[in-house]
Amino acid sequence: MTLPRPPVIIGLAGGTGSGKTTVANAIMAKVGAQRIAALPHDAYYRDLPNIPLSQRGAPNFDHPDSLETPLLIEHLQELKAGRAIRLPVYDFTTYTRTGGAVPIEPEPVIMVEGILIFVEPALRALFDVKIFVDTDADLRFIRRLQRDVAERGRTPDSVIAQYLSTVRPMHLEFVEPSKRYADLIIPEGGQNEVAIEMLAARIESLLRT
Repeated sequence: MTLPRPPVIIGLAGGTGSGKTTVANAIMAKVGAQRIAALPHDAYYRDLPNIPLSQRGAPNFDHPDSLETPLLIEHLQELKAGRAIRLPVYDFTTYTRTGGAVPIEPEPVIMVEGILIFVEPALRALFDVKIFVDTDADLRFIRRLQRDVAERGRTPDSVIAQYLSTVRPMHLEFVEPSKRYADLIIPEGGQNEVAIEMLAARIESLLRT
């Protein structure tokens, strides 16, 4: 596909459970989902097929090294050049890639969502707009607990243990400091309708330039 102009690339960061997906859905509703190619950074977690299943939860999934960010950068460059990519499919219940892939076509807007996307300078440099969703730690933890138990087959004890051992320390070391790179910080996540309206207007303005 040949796009009339380079796509607008949006980075949507924030801590686990901050409401990034809610903001992403709000942006799609305002701008038009048919004009947006969505790339979750979570899809690029490294494959762990050679580690026994009982030990796959041990690696630190909140450290930048747990993600294959160079592949994401390559995919963004391909989309920017007007070429389709194949998005990996990651299974959070087994900590492995399924081997399948989702075709993603170039669109006028590319939206990348993830907790660590502002940490890597080479990735950060690709974003035209950088958004950080800022939400209180207690709300983020509750949301993560509910999600991991309901959707990822985890027990409450395992979620709490992971939060204390890696999620919270990595948030303080990597995620929270990356907020300084944001062009826009959205408190209250998807409930902040004023910020969503301003963001949608900015995206539309960039699409017209």
